[in-house]
Amino acid sequence: MNAIFYIAAAVAVISTLLAITRLNAVHSLLYMVTSLLAGALIFFVLGAPYIAALQAIVYAGAIMVLFVFVIMMLNQGPQATQTEKLWLSPRTWLGPSILAGILFVEMAIILRGDPSWLPGNRIVEPREVSLALFGPYVLVIELASLLLLAGLIGAYHIGRREPDHPGQGR
Repeated sequence: MNAIFYIAAAVAVISTLLAITRLNAVHSLLYMVTSLLAGALIFFVLGAPYIAALQAIVYAGAIMVLFVFVIMMLNQGPQATQTEKLWLSPRTWLGPSILAGILFVEMAIILRGDPSWLPGNRIVEPREVSLALFGPYVLVIELASLLLLAGLIGAYHIGRREPDHPGQGR
């Protein structure tokens, strides 16, 4: 089933490029969700259904809901209503729908067949994933967590508003 892997990888690359190049945040968000779902399918094909489920639930689900919430909270005034009406047009949803449809067909083919699509006919268990992450790669995981923490602190300081004090001469 190398073809399924390569098609899912192509969908991931195309949707990631489209997510980066779109000027509208909602369009980018739709392509990013498709990219994350393609990544989940790649994990599934590689024999890691646990990681695929985590990818789909945590990234494509929870984090994307946060992005949608932020976009909704950034109401840009009266012209935002017209912009939101454009988001509902079929043209906006056509690209992500086609890419997600390709992933759906691939997943249906995988689930309909026998488990011979697994590399080595073996499923990677969650215990193996945790031993790999917190064994030889524990330093990389901790460095990634520090990088995310630094990004979170930086975003807080950039987005923070200073209170207006009359004595400061602003």
